[in-house]
Amino acid sequence: MTAPPDEPPLVPRPAATVMLVRETSARDLAVFLMRRHSQMEFAAGVMVFPGGGVDDRDRNADIAWAGPPPQWWAQRFGIEPDLAEALVCAAARETFEESGVLFAGPADQAGSGPDSIVGDASVYRDSRHELASGALSFGDFLRRENLVLRSDLLRPWANWVTPEAERTRRYDTYFFVGALPAGQRADGENTESDRVGWTTPQAAIDDFAAGRSFLLPPTWTQLDSLAGRSVAEVLAVERQIVAVQPHLEIQGDNWIFEFFDSDRYHQAREAGGMGWAF
Repeated sequence: MTAPPDEPPLVPRPAATVMLVRETSARDLAVFLMRRHSQMEFAAGVMVFPGGGVDDRDRNADIAWAGPPPQWWAQRFGIEPDLAEALVCAAARETFEESGVLFAGPADQAGSGPDSIVGDASVYRDSRHELASGALSFGDFLRRENLVLRSDLLRPWANWVTPEAERTRRYDTYFFVGALPAGQRADGENTESDRVGWTTPQAAIDDFAAGRSFLLPPTWTQLDSLAGRSVAEVLAVERQIVAVQPHLEIQGDNWIFEFFDSDRYHQAREAGGMGWAF
């Protein structure tokens, strides 16, 4: 739904999403994607990365932290440290809730060795359900299990803001990338998706162009930026993030996204028989 021209735009809600990657070969990687359930109110049937809005309890969570501090993240994203801390917390929480992958390690195992990262997150399945239901905060979960958030397992990647014309809901979404920790597995045990799996970025782009799936511009753009890279190359990228806010304009009966690479996106969308914009 779009806004009448005389109404002020909705204030976008901060959100975090994580591109979870793993190696497939020396020169490529796989990324974890989920298809949102057809009954979802927002973006039903769309392929997405794990993620969601910042919870009030992600702010000032007072959690044990290992890796780059909030100030480092704030500088990379160009935001205040308190928001940066909440976004990293939300990124780790949402990834755990939606895929079962946990970017954390034992508080008594400092360092960068394999023992300093959770190797089997399935032992926290009950806590995962409590987090998803809202009965437990991420900070309380970490404290209860004597774990520390491992911000060093994540990297900043992008920032996209929902167009001002959107009236249903708007998000100020910060994209992270993180490699699947050794010993852990990603699954589809959540209530928001009906299909999940690993695919190469190029295969996901090709599925969209063939009409076998649908990607919104932010997801398509991030997949395009990952295509042909290895996990090591992606994790080595140093980015100063610049916000992207697409423009929505009407063309015929469709609202069309306009952004820096929209021509390529719309060519792929039309090739797949997707005559609608979103």
